[in-house]
Amino acid sequence: MISTESTVMIQRPPEAIFAFVVEDFLVNYPRWSPEVKSLKPLSEGPLMPGWKARQVRVDQGRRTATDFQVVGLERPHYVAFRGLKDPYGIEFRLQPQDRRRTELIFSFELGRLGLAFRPFEKLIQHAVQGGVERVTANLKMLIETETPAD
Repeated sequence: MISTESTVMIQRPPEAIFAFVVEDFLVNYPRWSPEVKSLKPLSEGPLMPGWKARQVRVDQGRRTATDFQVVGLERPHYVAFRGLKDPYGIEFRLQPQDRRRTELIFSFELGRLGLAFRPFEKLIQHAVQGGVERVTANLKMLIETETPAD
């Protein structure tokens, strides 16, 4: 299993970050993760536990299509996603530091690697960590640029 996380301080309250990540998920997810080439909801309505979507991504030249669902949501501090058939999980945790700053912790977990990929586990870990760090940097830049400070 590969598990990694990245933390970034964002100069916005948790409500603004939660709105950007969760309430505007369908618009913003491909923006903070440009590897997402297609994103289609499989459920109606806003994100809530059980809500599902399908994504097509191109990571390191490899195209994949996966379905995922929301498995946890606590407004305005937490959202978690899990692959339906593919063994991965994603969590966003928001920890307010004061009324203007929030620590965003982004975690990614990739389940058991197939036997053919095990010799490349360290290389995969390095690539995943780089992706997680890019996501947090992209989120910080987009949120601080596009959402009002107060």
